Amino acid sequence: MPKNVMTIYGTRPEAIKVAPIIKAIEKSHDLVNTIVVTGQHREMLDQVNMMFGIVPDHDLNIMSAGQSLNGIVAKVISGVDAALEQEKPDAVLVQGDTSTVMGAAVAAFNRQIPVIHLEAGLRSGDINSPFPEEANRKLTSQIAALHLAPTSTSKANLTREDISENDIVVTGNSVIDTLLFATSHLEVPFDDPRLQALQQAKADGGVDKILLVTAHRRENLGSAMEDIGNAVADLARKYPALTIVFPIHKNPKVRSAIAPAVENLGNVLLIEPLAYAQFTRALSLADIVLTDSGGVQEEAPSLGKPVLVMRENTERPEAVVAGTVKLIGTRRQRLIDEVSLLLDSREAYGAMANAVNPYGDGDAARRTIEAIRWKFDGAKQPEDFVGEPA
Repeated sequence: MPKNVMTIYGTRPEAIKVAPIIKAIEKSHDLVNTIVVTGQHREMLDQVNMMFGIVPDHDLNIMSAGQSLNGIVAKVISGVDAALEQEKPDAVLVQGDTSTVMGAAVAAFNRQIPVIHLEAGLRSGDINSPFPEEANRKLTSQIAALHLAPTSTSKANLTREDISENDIVVTGNSVIDTLLFATSHLEVPFDDPRLQALQQAKADGGVDKILLVTAHRRENLGSAMEDIGNAVADLARKYPALTIVFPIHKNPKVRSAIAPAVENLGNVLLIEPLAYAQFTRALSLADIVLTDSGGVQEEAPSLGKPVLVMRENTERPEAVVAGTVKLIGTRRQRLIDEVSLLLDSREAYGAMANAVNPYGDGDAARRTIEAIRWKFDGAKQPEDFVGEPA
C-alpha cells in the first residue's frame, strides 16, 4: 500500500520549494500526497499553487491582522493536529524555517509521526538573525527523522550538532528545480506596462543597467529599512541611466520606510509584488540584485547575477564562498558604495557575474523521493549531491 506523505507549508517560498516534491510524489507508484496549507502567506501562496496545479486537501487559513508569532504557531499546531488526526499520514514533510515548519513539526512529533525536513541544516550561527527563522531551523532539526540537506555545508552543520549521517541526504535545493522549470517552460507576461516596456527595451538594447531590489526581513524593519530606501534613492540620482525595479513587500512597515524616499523618482519602478513566474523573468532581466531574501541568494547565481545581500550574516554561505554573493549589511553608504562598484568596474562585476551554482542541478526532487524510500522502505541509499565550488 502506498505511503501517505503529508506535505505542510504556508508561505510562497515554501510553496516554490515543495512544488517539485509534490509533483514527483504524484508520479510515484509507492507514495501518495496529502497537502496541507496554513495560509501564512495568502495571495502569494495561492499563486504558486495555481501555477503548479496543486489543490490542497486542507487549508487552515490561519492568518489574521496583527497576530503575534506565538499566535501563528498556536494556530499551526492546533490546525495541523486536526489534519493529522483525520489523515493519519505515514510521514510529514516540511520545508525550511517558517513558523509553519516549526509548528507542524512539533504537532507531528507529538503524534509520533516521522518528520522529513526539506532544506535542513542551514545555519547563520546567530539565534536572533534571521529571527525567528534560525531558531525554527534548529528546533525542527531536533525533531526530524530525515534531514534533506541542500548542500554538504548544511550536512556538516547537522553532523556538528550530533545528528547521524544515517539520517541525512544531500539532495541539492529544490528551488533550482522550480527555477529551471519556470525559466524554460512558463511564458508569463508582465502585468505592469512599465515592466513590459522595460523588457522590450532590454531586448532592443535600449536600456542601460537594471538593478532589482527586494527587502522584507523582519530584522531590517525600522531604521535599516529607511537606510535601504534612502540608498536606493541616492543610487537612482547618481545613475540616471540606471533602472531600478523594486517589487515592494505588502508589509505596511516596509512600505512606509521605502516609499517616501523613492516614489517620485522616474527611474525607480516601485511595483506590487510579482507572481513567481514574473519574478523569475525580472531576475533574468536584471544585471545586479540587491536583496535581503534567502531564496534569491539561491536563485540568482543560477542565472549569473551578482547578488548583494543586505544582511550581516547568512545561513547560505556557499555562494559567498563561490563569489556570486556578497554580504554588505544595511548601512546607507555601504549599499551605495557596493552597487556603485559593480556599476563602475567591469572587473568587479565580472568577478561576481558567473554561473557557479552551489545549490542544485534541477534534480533535487528525484533525490528527495529516493531519500524517502531509503529511509522508510529500506531502498538503496541515494548518493549525495555535490555542488559546492572547490
